[in-house]
Amino acid sequence: MKKLFALILVLAMVLACTAALAEDYVIYLITMDLEDQHWVSVNAGAEKAVAEAKEAGLDIRYVWNGPTTGKNDAAQIECINNAYADNANVILLASNGPDTEVATIEEYNNEGVKFVYVDSPANSDVALQTLATDNTAAGTMAGTTLLEALTAAGVTEGKIGIVNVNAATVSTANREAGFRAAFEGTNFEILEAVYTDGDAARSQEAATNFITDGVVALFGANEGCTVGVGNAIAAEGETAVLGVGFDKSDAILNLVVDGSLIATTAQNPDVMGYEGIKTAIEYLTNGTTEFEDVDTGVTMLTAEYITENGLL
Repeated sequence: MKKLFALILVLAMVLACTAALAEDYVIYLITMDLEDQHWVSVNAGAEKAVAEAKEAGLDIRYVWNGPTTGKNDAAQIECINNAYADNANVILLASNGPDTEVATIEEYNNEGVKFVYVDSPANSDVALQTLATDNTAAGTMAGTTLLEALTAAGVTEGKIGIVNVNAATVSTANREAGFRAAFEGTNFEILEAVYTDGDAARSQEAATNFITDGVVALFGANEGCTVGVGNAIAAEGETAVLGVGFDKSDAILNLVVDGSLIATTAQNPDVMGYEGIKTAIEYLTNGTTEFEDVDTGVTMLTAEYITENGLL
């Protein structure tokens, strides 16, 4: 009887361990880099959802990763490979290379790893869901805000410069397209964008060159680009150049408040991370595979809005 009891006890322990392993989920967030405040906020939202899930009794290991060499397709693919090697069940991905990463994403999807796109999707429809800003509409909102400011200042024509990340990233490409659409039918000339990989120093140099070229206004398409645009305008001192940007950080908010930028288009990155984790958990715990894509929205932040809402 003692041997039988011991055997039953061992079997029970094995079954208990197996059950525990079945609930040991591994979820990765892979962003374009680990520095921009935008990605820090995505991670913060994800961490909040993970904490809630753990409080509810789920055993989740969560990892945030991304290139440390700036926005680099090859480096981000390596991060995806590492997540797969680490037995990730679900990867939340902000795709830097929407075309270059497709083969990797689809290979791992076929092997059972599920993807949720946050902020910037890849050009593959295998993901469970996309949680992102409607970047075309948001870009148009930024353009309309700038056009209204130019009109109010009595400026009805002139050249406008764009400082963007790169030509391949879907999110920022759509912002640029929406921004351009806002000026259709006007007398303004929207110049070819200069790409800086979102690096603030390079963006400031590009914006300074645009100012030297005689532009009347500038648009920064992401956090680093916007900081560069605002710093370039600030460095000129008294200037008729108006600037509008994208994303929210303390540096950008200060540039808006001091008048270097007229406004910035703020996304809701924390919502992307939070809802992305919720989607991953729903899939892992209930097997749900049908999710609607979500527009996580934007807000135009002017100096007045920032002050009234105590954002600084």
